[in-house]
Amino acid sequence: MIALGRLGDAAGKLLKARGETIAVAESSAGGLISASLLAVPGASAYFVAGGVIYTQTAREILAEIDFEQHPGMRSASEPYAALLAETMRRRLDTTWGLAETGASGPSGNRYGDAAGHTCIALSGPVTRVFTLETGDGDREANMWRFTGAALEALVVALEEPVTG
Repeated sequence: MIALGRLGDAAGKLLKARGETIAVAESSAGGLISASLLAVPGASAYFVAGGVIYTQTAREILAEIDFEQHPGMRSASEPYAALLAETMRRRLDTTWGLAETGASGPSGNRYGDAAGHTCIALSGPVTRVFTLETGDGDREANMWRFTGAALEALVVALEEPVTG
């Protein structure tokens, strides 16, 4: 895996080269995904917004996602990550939406997911959703691992040929 700083830089350069924009929603990464993208000089060319959607209140107010409208959905799941990524992309009129939601540790979440569990989704020209399980209760280490996984997925998607 490429170092985090290099992943943020690579993603930023690719977004700029493609003339594309991104909006980020993250929870257990705590803002590190956005910070990594914003650390690149010229980030205003591609970074539209980022938010740490950490609570039900934040989800309902900032993302306007109400689980009553999505029966059976829960946080820290692939369906929720996909919905959040698409919602961010659509609401902020960006090329890409990236979402991360999980449990960084030291314990698991109220849904039964262990520490080190996160779901990451991309919405845009390429759509991806996946789950990462680190098996580790180290909160800070997991936050950085989640950030690295999200940025790596973004870079891989951005490196795919533009079609259409």
